[in-house]
Amino acid sequence: MKKRLALLLLPLALCLAACDGTVYYAEYEDVDEKGWLPTDSVAFDVDVEDTNLIFNFLVEVRNTVSYPYSNTFLFINTTFPDGSMARDTMEYPLADPTGEWFGKRSGRYVDTRYFFRRNVRFPMQGNYHFAITNGMRDSAIVGLSHIGLRIEYSNMNEHYE
Repeated sequence: MKKRLALLLLPLALCLAACDGTVYYAEYEDVDEKGWLPTDSVAFDVDVEDTNLIFNFLVEVRNTVSYPYSNTFLFINTTFPDGSMARDTMEYPLADPTGEWFGKRSGRYVDTRYFFRRNVRFPMQGNYHFAITNGMRDSAIVGLSHIGLRIEYSNMNEHYE
């Protein structure tokens, strides 16, 4: 009976340990593994109320082990609540020169997470629209399966409380 109870409580304990309270927003979107076109984007909408908090912005990339490159380029387009826009061009290394993947591997997938902005505040309240597109020179990128946006509370917030 104790063994059965322990097996039932183990997933709950793992979930609670993984939830550290630092995540403000985290979503993944599928991209076509057979070919992500530069004209296709993955989009994320983030509602912001508190402009005093400080955040870190990360992009999460999930690729297959058959992804043919050691890096990827992404365009990150941000539309602010007032309609103004900003564009970031980011290069993310996914493997070292020997082909060893940097991220966490699970079966045929590799998950990698990279910062694209650190310790920043949202300048205004409202809805922010993030659109991420393929920035590689090929017409279609094969082997990327998911792109994610993660926004975490910065530990810099502790200095301002």
